[in-house]
Amino acid sequence: MNRNLVAVAVLVLLGGTACSKSVPTSVDDPSSAQSLSQATLTSIGHSLAITYRTVTNYPEQCTTSGVDGRCFQAQIELLSPIDIKDNNWSIYFSQMRPVKQVLSKEFSISHIKGDLHKISPTDAFTGIKQNEAKVIDFLGELWQLSETDAMPNYYIVADGLEPVVIKSTMVGKDAETGMELRPYVESFTDARTQYRRSDTDQLQWAKPEVLFQANQGVDIQPELAIDTIIPTPQMQTVTSTDRPVSLSDGYVLALGDVERIKVEAALNRLARLGVKASETGVPLSLLPADTQLAVGGYELMVDVKGIVIKASDDAGYSYGLSSLASLVSLNDLTLNTMTITDAPRYDFRGMHVDVARNFHSKQFVLNLLDQMAAYKLNKLHLHMADDEGWRLEIDGLPELTDIGSKRCHDLNEDTCLLPQLGSGPNANAKVNGYYSKADYIEILRYASARQIQVIPSMDMPGHSRAAIKAMEARYRSLSAKGDEAAAQEYRLIDPEDKTKYASIQYYDDNTLNVCMESTFHFVDKVINEIAALHHQAGQPLKVYHIGADETAGAWIESPICQAFLQNNEHGVSDEKEYGAYFIERVSNLLAEKGIKAAGWSDGMSHTRPERMPEINQSNIWDVVSHDGFKRAHSQANLGWDAVLSNPEVLYFDFPYEADPKEHGYYWASRASNERHLYSFMSANLPANAEQWTDIEGRPFEADDTIKLDKAGKQVSGPLAKNVQFTGIQGQIWSETIRSDDVVEYMVFPRLLVLAERAWHQADWEVQYNYQGAIYNQDSGYFTQDMRAKQAEQWGQFANTLGHKELLKLDRANIAYRVPTVGAHIHEGSLYTNVIYPGLAVEYRVNGGQWQPYSKTVKVNGKVEVRAVAADGLRKGRSLFVN
Repeated sequence: MNRNLVAVAVLVLLGGTACSKSVPTSVDDPSSAQSLSQATLTSIGHSLAITYRTVTNYPEQCTTSGVDGRCFQAQIELLSPIDIKDNNWSIYFSQMRPVKQVLSKEFSISHIKGDLHKISPTDAFTGIKQNEAKVIDFLGELWQLSETDAMPNYYIVADGLEPVVIKSTMVGKDAETGMELRPYVESFTDARTQYRRSDTDQLQWAKPEVLFQANQGVDIQPELAIDTIIPTPQMQTVTSTDRPVSLSDGYVLALGDVERIKVEAALNRLARLGVKASETGVPLSLLPADTQLAVGGYELMVDVKGIVIKASDDAGYSYGLSSLASLVSLNDLTLNTMTITDAPRYDFRGMHVDVARNFHSKQFVLNLLDQMAAYKLNKLHLHMADDEGWRLEIDGLPELTDIGSKRCHDLNEDTCLLPQLGSGPNANAKVNGYYSKADYIEILRYASARQIQVIPSMDMPGHSRAAIKAMEARYRSLSAKGDEAAAQEYRLIDPEDKTKYASIQYYDDNTLNVCMESTFHFVDKVINEIAALHHQAGQPLKVYHIGADETAGAWIESPICQAFLQNNEHGVSDEKEYGAYFIERVSNLLAEKGIKAAGWSDGMSHTRPERMPEINQSNIWDVVSHDGFKRAHSQANLGWDAVLSNPEVLYFDFPYEADPKEHGYYWASRASNERHLYSFMSANLPANAEQWTDIEGRPFEADDTIKLDKAGKQVSGPLAKNVQFTGIQGQIWSETIRSDDVVEYMVFPRLLVLAERAWHQADWEVQYNYQGAIYNQDSGYFTQDMRAKQAEQWGQFANTLGHKELLKLDRANIAYRVPTVGAHIHEGSLYTNVIYPGLAVEYRVNGGQWQPYSKTVKVNGKVEVRAVAADGLRKGRSLFVN
């Protein structure tokens, strides 16, 4: 359509002289006269240009010290190619941190629910003139330190019309990097006002010069990748380097007593690398171990006469094959002769994926399982229900997915949940979706074939808004049909509850009522149906994660709870015990079914251990620099399975580097790259104070006064063991992660480092002191010799990534993060480095053609640098060198 004709039509319909229709004062008033047509609203959505900018984290209206009273100033700019005079419209958008005050008189911003906000013209609105920017200034809570804080998919509404996404706020995709672009967000330029969290913040923006210093000491040494395996084996002896074994003709497999289906996935990985079964290849034999090996343990012998893998279980054979794949050189499919004896450090080696906030496809999960198996991880914690979505089909409760699996502009939430996290108004958006029963069974069987246990998680009693709204829609439907008993069967809230509360994500209606028997009937139903799917898939449900975290102060004014408090058979005598009662009851319900209960450490800490089952799992998500090791120790001392999930090192939804363009939340860390994760001393949490800083780049002290027990509570006498953690788990939360490509970017290659720390205990780690100690950057337990070993071994690991393993991820079509490049210019010459040597680097001057960087080069002008993926195809984000 001719753009000028559209502009004329819009001008007329929005209050030009040819239009004399009355102008309603509010689009929310159903009696208002309608002056906007659907075509007009669509034209506005397609033409209105929106710019979001963070002005400062230090506005004069707020204090600049401490957290209390902190705020930031931001602007939303509206620019239209035509005049807009009517005011009977609103714009809905996601604002991650709530608006405290609007500084522009012509607009109001109201909080709807969660992060959903609404911009509306006020009575002072004078219209938007053609090509003249209208700026909405506002103050928000706390701070904004990332450009990705500005959520996409603003949409405009008018009464009686279909909402329209404002095209200028949609994310794009960079053709070279494959990453999301937010063209509506104005780039940060001022490190002092836009990238400091407080006036004590010492963290440096990771510009090329900062990265260059951080990458120092790791040289390009491709020879270090030869004979290396990720994760590092316990014992490895290379017996010859001058008579390599070639697998270019494949292998002849002798399975012995091993079922092929149990190792099929590991054999398929070899095939992806070009190593396949043949009649003329190297003999490859799977044999029983001479003595009983640890679970997952294996022995690998590579000789010119053939390759032998010995193990005591299917996992051990698979892991032996994974090590074989890691050893193979992709250049010529050879490996040196050697012997390896290996076993895992931790029994629990996990990865958590949130598909509730934003949905991720079944294929993504299957691809992730492949890579987890390749690097010997064995637990997938699948988070499938939260406030923003329910992602698993439950037999008999279709509303959970019919309504709870999608977000759209239905303010009554009869057909979907409210938009959140920039989802926009379209129920068909890719961030919506769920796994059918058949999908989930396929995931379970795929995991079982790779010796991976799936731990389902439907967060309760907080983080349950999707379930609550779905069951309320069920209630309304059945009640309207006169079936009140069925309507009440799975109801999750007391409609007379007047309690005022707010969750950390700004919901006031996201918590199950724990005093209602229908709540526990619902929980039991969900668990039974999930257990049935596990049974059908051949992977029994052994662990169920109830969440139990971040429960806001609900229920206090619920009449049902008040009556329950006066008369119950569960020993609840104080309203402060409500949350503990729920976790204890559900945990025991699970135990009766032979299922171990798991939860996040804050919720689990509210329970009374004597009322819990003997064995439970607690995921420790407490921040080490905030004394998080104390809760880790106290829960491990109970004899529980304490799985370390510490955010500042194990949350993969946090930025890799301290750069406002990096994706992710950042409440515990703004820089959590692969080297930081590699440094994790998991067996001695407080000792990390000797090498880490807090979120603002400042040293901290860890006083280990709540110590791990010298002897555990579960075994006494001469068999007593020192208390230790059960394992570690990486986490990906999806609030800011909207696509499969972005989630892979955030997970990889960090997953490989996670596997290293979960499987292998390094000789540079500070051993735990069961007598207690105080750790800081001067305490000296982490000696110079240990630091030197850590640096040396990181150099080998980094070269293995850059020269060998990343290419294998390319072969598997994994969209891992290509790192940003360290660089500086000295006396007119450009110097560069990358966090893992081996990747190619390119540079350009004054926006010219990209050129390969191979050695120091003279430059003059505006210089950019970027890295290239191992296969030479994808590019990393470019940085300007000062």
